[in-house]
Amino acid sequence: MDFYTAVLRKSGPYWVALCLENGIVGQGYTKEAAIAKLKEAIDSIAGAQRTDSTVYSAPLLIKELHEFLTIEGVETISEPLEMRALYA
Repeated sequence: MDFYTAVLRKSGPYWVALCLENGIVGQGYTKEAAIAKLKEAIDSIAGAQRTDSTVYSAPLLIKELHEFLTIEGVETISEPLEMRALYA
């Protein structure tokens, strides 16, 4: 089981979870749903990489993290950003 770092933020009615180690995202109506989708996506990519060495994965660039954390528009965010450790 591997250890990953996820950053969560609210985006409209959804929560979006972003994995810092590989740039994979998950989305759901709750934080838990977003994390569950992120874990599914991480497992899916890991499975694909076991059978195909050309499947790309790389740590997130600081610029990409900044874009994720920057809220577009004038939407007021009532929920704070959150960082979690997760095992997938």
